[in-house]
Amino acid sequence: MSDQQVIQRETPAQDTPRGLSVWVPLVMRWTIGTILAFLIGSWLVWWAMHLQRQFAEDEIRAACQRLMPDTVQRCVDTVVIQRGGARR
Repeated sequence: MSDQQVIQRETPAQDTPRGLSVWVPLVMRWTIGTILAFLIGSWLVWWAMHLQRQFAEDEIRAACQRLMPDTVQRCVDTVVIQRGGARR
């Protein structure tokens, strides 16, 4: 008897079809990434608009405070309406 061991070659498992199964994870990643990019972009646009509106209102309020200290809110509302924005 010899000290050698017989190694049998394993037959490779059947390959799965590479058509659809390869593309599904890739498409899912792209879809999720696109949705996240859209949501983050939309939020950034909203935030920029909010900041711009806030800064404009602060400037209007400061100008009204200098010109009409007794009726600041009325002045702010009038200027905002005249500029075409609805305040409330």
